[in-house]
Amino acid sequence: RSEINANNKHLKVLDLRLSDAGIYTCEYGSHKVSISLHVFQLTISSDGHFLPNDVLELTLMQNSSHTLPNLNITLFNSNNNIVRSEVLQDKSPQKYTLKIKQLETTDSGTWMCHILSDPPSINQNIMFDVKVLGFQNPNSERKYATVDSSVILSWHLNFQKIKWKKGLTGRLYWKQNENAASHDLLDFNATAQGQLHVTRKSRRFQFEIPESKREGTIDVKLPKVHFNHSGQYHCQLAYNGRYTQSMIELVVMKVSANHVGPLPRGAQMTLICQVSTSLSSKAQLRWERVNGTQMDIKKSKEHEVKVEVNVSAAGVWNCHLIEDNDRKISLNYSVEEAPVWISYAVTGASIGGSVLVFGLVFISGTSWHRRRQRAKRMARARQYLLENKTCQCQQ
Repeated sequence: RSEINANNKHLKVLDLRLSDAGIYTCEYGSHKVSISLHVFQLTISSDGHFLPNDVLELTLMQNSSHTLPNLNITLFNSNNNIVRSEVLQDKSPQKYTLKIKQLETTDSGTWMCHILSDPPSINQNIMFDVKVLGFQNPNSERKYATVDSSVILSWHLNFQKIKWKKGLTGRLYWKQNENAASHDLLDFNATAQGQLHVTRKSRRFQFEIPESKREGTIDVKLPKVHFNHSGQYHCQLAYNGRYTQSMIELVVMKVSANHVGPLPRGAQMTLICQVSTSLSSKAQLRWERVNGTQMDIKKSKEHEVKVEVNVSAAGVWNCHLIEDNDRKISLNYSVEEAPVWISYAVTGASIGGSVLVFGLVFISGTSWHRRRQRAKRMARARQYLLENKTCQCQQ
């Protein structure tokens, strides 16, 4: 494991070990030079590969032919910031153990272990890589969609960004709520070369797997959102018997009315706006009439999933889901006024059969009266023409 450069007589020791520490002496004729070699060994738990919330454990050992000094150890992360760690030292200064708890994906990068001692004068840096596998998404987020719209749910994995050289597996599953059974949507795996392979698992759930424009991204598209598509979509990464996951909660909104079709004159209609899950205290549903006034606004109460508004005139109404003063999604409902003849028929039917007959007779009488008036006008015109014709003959 060692070699000597024939030109400059330098000694090179390969694959350095703790046991290589000691005094190295070079003799040339009557000249003798001795060098003391102090060796450090830094070992990283899990070979530097972690999941979020894991504990990183570093073991620093030293060996020398002289008395081992007490060391001052400082850790710097990839952003060159000092990292606080729990330092455990054996009774002898030969071994130091450092623990860093609750790792995050943002901790990935090249770290530095800085070693100081005096005496003897030691100022040594040891570089090492930390890779924390996970998502660039937050642990959980909410996404909003309206019925019959399309939505894409995306999870951005960081395994390519951090140059993860280990294999990994994962799955995507859906749950209607926290206590409901889970349904697998797809499985995926990544090779050590960074290639991602996705396999569809569910045929009953209507979704598409679009081609991701970004590498290392898991995308699921719902081409036509249904109200029962709401729920929790979990993307789970697994490595070495452990796993981490990121959840997107899909909230779906729909609008409807208690009466289908045009609104008869004098009648009333109730518009209903509803979401699929309970809202936070900072969120609310709100009905607003287009070009309306403050009187045409109806808000939901805290944590309500539904709001209703009574309508007695034609117009367009919008329902908004607002959270932290930010309008997340909106749906509109157009109320049309029924033609006059429908109003007569509905009014008659609501009072009684005899009035219905009266309404129909009234409509028929109106038409007969109009035809009679038109016939009278035509008779007068004919009479006028005949009178003019007679006058012309007398001349």
